[in-house]
Amino acid sequence: MSQPLSPHAALIVVDVQPDFMPGGTLACHEGDAIVPGIDALLRARRFRHVVATQDWHPRGHVSFASAHPGHAPFEQIALYDQPQTLWPEHCVQGTPGAVLHPGIDWSALDAVIRKGSDPGVDSYSGFRENHGPHGARPSTGLAGWLHERGVDEVVVCGLARDVCVLWTAQDAVALGFRASVLWELSRPVTPASDATTRAALQAQGIGIVGRTAFAG
Repeated sequence: MSQPLSPHAALIVVDVQPDFMPGGTLACHEGDAIVPGIDALLRARRFRHVVATQDWHPRGHVSFASAHPGHAPFEQIALYDQPQTLWPEHCVQGTPGAVLHPGIDWSALDAVIRKGSDPGVDSYSGFRENHGPHGARPSTGLAGWLHERGVDEVVVCGLARDVCVLWTAQDAVALGFRASVLWELSRPVTPASDATTRAALQAQGIGIVGRTAFAG
């Protein structure tokens, strides 16, 4: 049975882009499996507010392993005194792999938050960039956008469950929103992370819900 939706709830669809699909440059495990469900959810117009985030990196971005000679994708280095995973080149601005997935009807969107466009700072969360050279995590503007519309609850889905979805939900709580993750409409980089992700969500009181909670 679906639950009644508050008019103060927003859906955040995180980084559903071709480069994160099987065959993409940074493929998530079964990333394409969530596309039909997210398309159906957006078409149902259950949420009054819908936001998508879009990874949008310039060439040579600091998070790319190719920007660090002698290092390989998925190695971890220290960057601004914080751990930084080095990724394959992905979601480069203006490339086909960076577009919002064409298999989804995005007409329900109210806003798109592009993140990761600073060449020297990575950006996982839809709310704040990662730590930069001055130790701060600059805002993307999403929290203010939601607050201005009276939103106090967010439901997060998309890619990747163990990175950008997780960080977005965690930042939502840190910024005063109630948050839950649509587990079935998210996928990880690797399923080996699922237990750790669940534990992290539960530790912060972030709900883990099924897609039927918002069906119909």
